Amino acid sequence: MDFKEKIRVIPDFPKPGIRFKDITTLLQDGEAFQAAINTLNDFARKHDADIIAGPESRGFLLAAPMAYALGKGFVPVRKPGKLPGETISQEYSLEYGKDSLEIHKDSVKPGQKVIIADDLLATGGTIGSTIQLFEKLGAEVVGVCFLIELSYLNGREKLKGYDVFSLVQY
Repeated sequence: MDFKEKIRVIPDFPKPGIRFKDITTLLQDGEAFQAAINTLNDFARKHDADIIAGPESRGFLLAAPMAYALGKGFVPVRKPGKLPGETISQEYSLEYGKDSLEIHKDSVKPGQKVIIADDLLATGGTIGSTIQLFEKLGAEVVGVCFLIELSYLNGREKLKGYDVFSLVQY
C-alpha cells in the first residue's frame, strides 16, 4: 500500500511556509490504518518487544493498537502532571525553550524490551527524551518506529545506535 497517498499535506499550517502532514486521512481509512499498524507490528515482532510505548498524543494512536494486536503492554509517555502515580521525567529542548516528558516509575521492569511508536520523526528530540526515560528505568529500547519521517530535519542522526523504521519519508 502507498501510505504516502493516504496522508494529506496542508500548506501553511500551522504557520506560513509549513507543509503539515495530516495523518487523520490515513486513520479514517480503515484498510490503510490497519495496514499501517500491521506493518509497524512486523517491525516490533522482529525485536520481540515486551512493551510498546507512545508519546502523547499522536503516538497513542499507533502504540496502543500495536500493543493490543501484539498482546503486549502499552505505556503512555505524557507531558508533566498528567500521570497519577510516581513518575520520572526527562527534559528536552524545543525551538524556543524546553519541555519534558514523564512515565510511571513502575511502567517497565529492568531488562524489558521496548518499542517506541510515534506519528512523526522530525528533529528526534521527543523520541530521544522518551528513550532516555525507559533507559533510566533499566529497560532496553530495541527500536523506534514512525508513520512519517521528515528526513531533511535529520532526526535519525540523533537516534544512531537504535533501529529506526518509518513508513513514509519526506
